[in-house]
Amino acid sequence: MAAPYPNYITPDGFAKLRADYDYLLGVERPKIVEVVSWAAGNGDRSENGDYLYGRKRMREIDGQLKRLSKKMKDARVVDPRQQPDKSRVYFGATVTIADEDDNHRVVTIVGNDETDVDVGRIGWGSPIARALRGAAVGDLRRVMLPAGEREYEVMAIAYPV
Repeated sequence: MAAPYPNYITPDGFAKLRADYDYLLGVERPKIVEVVSWAAGNGDRSENGDYLYGRKRMREIDGQLKRLSKKMKDARVVDPRQQPDKSRVYFGATVTIADEDDNHRVVTIVGNDETDVDVGRIGWGSPIARALRGAAVGDLRRVMLPAGEREYEVMAIAYPV
């Protein structure tokens, strides 16, 4: 089943995925292959910890490479700096919102693979990001969160320059 929205990602987010892939393929995996080859030459493989661990680690790396490859293939790189309408909330926007208690929060809407809630980077598919899509300064948006429904007012919208 296809995702209900494209797998958007910022250029920086895509570069990080690419760097992770290149590191695993060009550095990490060759080290493990070398260890496994050395361990295989030592005789009995059934009791050889280096061989068994190396094979297990190689399978993990291959799985990570497969996942990263799929993410990069499915990704649609969008540069927020080139957003033509900067008066509304779209992918890549940094938005200041205020809840009913006048608590302000700043969030940046990024790709789902780039989220980091601790620094305010929320995924494009998150409930708050979905509710904010297309909003302008002064708009009120209701969001259904696990703790219940909240209403947010858009206080400011900014895009990277």
